[in-house]
Amino acid sequence: MKKVIIFGLLLATGMISLDSLATNVVAGSLVDSLRTPETQHLLTNLKKIAAQGFMFGHHDDPVYGIGWEGDEGRSDVKSVCGDYPAVMSFDLGRIELGGDKNLDKVSFEKIRQEIVAQYNRGGMSSLSWHVDNPLTGKDSWDVSDTTVVASILPGGTNHGKFLGWLDAVADFMNSIETENGVKVPVLFRPWHEHTGSWFWWGAKLCTPSQYKALWKMTYNRMQEKGVNNLLYAYSPGTDPQNDAEYLERYPGDDIIDLLGFDCYQFDKQKYMDELDRSLTILTEVGKIHDKPIAVTETGFETIPDATWWTETLFPVISRYPICYVLVWRNAREKPNHYYAPYPGQVSAFDFVKFYEKPQTLFVKDVIHLYD
Repeated sequence: MKKVIIFGLLLATGMISLDSLATNVVAGSLVDSLRTPETQHLLTNLKKIAAQGFMFGHHDDPVYGIGWEGDEGRSDVKSVCGDYPAVMSFDLGRIELGGDKNLDKVSFEKIRQEIVAQYNRGGMSSLSWHVDNPLTGKDSWDVSDTTVVASILPGGTNHGKFLGWLDAVADFMNSIETENGVKVPVLFRPWHEHTGSWFWWGAKLCTPSQYKALWKMTYNRMQEKGVNNLLYAYSPGTDPQNDAEYLERYPGDDIIDLLGFDCYQFDKQKYMDELDRSLTILTEVGKIHDKPIAVTETGFETIPDATWWTETLFPVISRYPICYVLVWRNAREKPNHYYAPYPGQVSAFDFVKFYEKPQTLFVKDVIHLYD
């Protein structure tokens, strides 16, 4: 049986008073830094978890999988190893348009319910935001115009419109509550993979200062709307060559809580080398900035390698102090677009070996994450 990590014991000397969190001064302005106690405890524990191992995560894990959708209590990961991922991620894309479903046709009510359910299990949830292009009306991947970010910043023609989009996100974050009225902590990961240029906020679509301003505007609007249950993740999407390159568009320690990166396998050796190089850099940056680190997205589409989990992924990431690693979704509407095993999949047996390693943490291995 795997060792259960009891996070509450780690907090005996780490409690932070509400008074000490009440305010801080950043760049000459008074910024409210008050978080809910549960959110602060989550951050504290993310910094400590690497001493025990790393959490495993899966995008959209409980809402659909290979050959199914919406089955209560179902998960491809759980079907293989008997346990839920410790981290689940979901996406808010299209919430800005006022509809009831996201870009992957999952209802926002269902996402809310699953975040609460994951919290009640003891696990963590993360939210990305593949937001539509506010200038062209097309999706996140529309990079036909290089003035989109400029148009939504203060003074831009779409600034007011975009503030309304941010308000929709804030309203959703504030609505994620348990039956007892506890606001559930969430790791928010907007503006991801910005070092590539496949999203309208990417490197060739805006300047570093504009990108930082986008982050600042996002953070400030959440604060103004009373969103106090978020941690914020910074996650570039290409292989950095050094610390300075990784931090080129970093919006600041006062905004960011977790450092990550996204990396997918196409060639095995290149993938392992990129993971190794990126994690070496991230470990150093995390120490300097006192931030937990994670592999925020990764995977090998269709996982055709029967021993990928224990012979490719684990040997690299187990050498570094990451708090979690997350693989992308198992699409029910796209053949051959899945990143976690399901019963009968060629890597399923190896995934059980991965699961049984003491360093890999699933929901049953993490309790009191928010205490």
